[in-house]
Amino acid sequence: MFGRRGTSFENDVRARPAPPPEPAVSKAPPPAPEAPAPSAPKASAPAPAAPAEGRPKSAEYYETKGQIFSALVEAIDLSQLSRLGPEDARDEIRDVVNDIIALKNVVMSIAEQEDLLDDICNDVLGYGPLEPLLARDDIADIMVNGAHTVYIETEGKVQKTGINFRDNAQLMNICQRIVSQVGRRVDDSSPICDARLPDGSRVNVIAPPLAIDGPALTIRKFKKDKLTLDQLTRFGSITPEGATILQIIGRSRCNVLISGGTGSGKTTLLNCLTAYIDLTERIITCEDSAELQLQQPHVVRLETRPPNLEGEGEITMRDLVKNCLRMRPERIIVGEVRGPEAFDLLQAMNTGHDGSMGTLHANSPREALSRLESMITMGGFSLPSRTLREMIVSSIDVIVQAARLRDGSRRITHVTEVVGMEGDVIITQDIFLYEMMGEDASGRIIGRHRSTGIGRPKFWERARYFGEENRLAAALDASELPEYRDEMA
Repeated sequence: MFGRRGTSFENDVRARPAPPPEPAVSKAPPPAPEAPAPSAPKASAPAPAAPAEGRPKSAEYYETKGQIFSALVEAIDLSQLSRLGPEDARDEIRDVVNDIIALKNVVMSIAEQEDLLDDICNDVLGYGPLEPLLARDDIADIMVNGAHTVYIETEGKVQKTGINFRDNAQLMNICQRIVSQVGRRVDDSSPICDARLPDGSRVNVIAPPLAIDGPALTIRKFKKDKLTLDQLTRFGSITPEGATILQIIGRSRCNVLISGGTGSGKTTLLNCLTAYIDLTERIITCEDSAELQLQQPHVVRLETRPPNLEGEGEITMRDLVKNCLRMRPERIIVGEVRGPEAFDLLQAMNTGHDGSMGTLHANSPREALSRLESMITMGGFSLPSRTLREMIVSSIDVIVQAARLRDGSRRITHVTEVVGMEGDVIITQDIFLYEMMGEDASGRIIGRHRSTGIGRPKFWERARYFGEENRLAAALDASELPEYRDEMA
């Protein structure tokens, strides 16, 4: 059998002394080079059906698993295993484990044996107990609070699962495996780390001693199929007329800031807007963890880098944005604006890079502008407030506000344009709004999107330049509620 050491596996196992009884997950090969790509087995992993999938495992189960795992590591050549395809590697491991179970006369039910086989395959090839969760496409977030507490968010609701790890050492091994794939590390000297999975899902790890109850792992999962504005329309996040307005904003090269709270769908919305960028444009993205999924052919993806063990070599978001200006970009997209790079992004927007976009944490369009100003000031720029606001006004065209409502649904609540200044105050006007009207018997929010009755937004001439003025007028008119139109008259 390919991948096994020696000529007779049965003799090989019988000739060896019994392995130590302790669980040996921590003895698994170091994450990076030896095992095949861990994301591939997800396709064959069975998708659990309940929110509380997984059963808590007993100490006896982990002891048995540890013994079999030790025998597996001794019996199989992992360097050869890594050359197999994901399915072949999984079949090879299952065959070897079945042989070990038979030789050791391990007594267990068929269901327990299947659980054991899946667990060991996931430990060797993937991310251990997380694999069933990663295989599900209906999960938005996975939150691990120590070895024995795992929560997920699905359909906007947070639920506790029955998934657990053997102990914090196994959880820490999984965290190390994840971050090492993107050249990062997490340990006592560097206990906080941002990383990503091969599919683009965003990962955050915070380890002891900062995390008191064991390593805390948070994964923001991305759907395998990228969401589109049409799908957001079907979900009720925006109306067809509102989606048309967003299409025109993206196509007519407006500078856009997407604002929202944590988990409100900012990155999803940014991905949707980028779908309307012309295929001939050169786009450069800057992110802490590369997660944007642009479909255009001419895209350069840049990612920040943390300092090394000596505290050197760090590349910040501001370094990336400044370097973008030397790379002949037509659009610059910043995954998340959170510091002094806001100043460089505004400069880029104001110097011929129309159509640039970024996201920012804020609860309203007005708060987003205030946060921009605060981040620039905290970055050490000693500019008068009026000068900063004039720069913001001349750079930002539209703010799109996303929100996660209390029932777990996500809505685009504002499409707001920056109009100008009146004295020292930035003037904005809402083009499109979401109004909450109550809730139904099951607690779901009832609301409606509507136009505010603005006949010609400030970016009208820009839309006209790109031949979109008729569609814009039709979308604004169709989404203006009759009672509001009567009130304005």
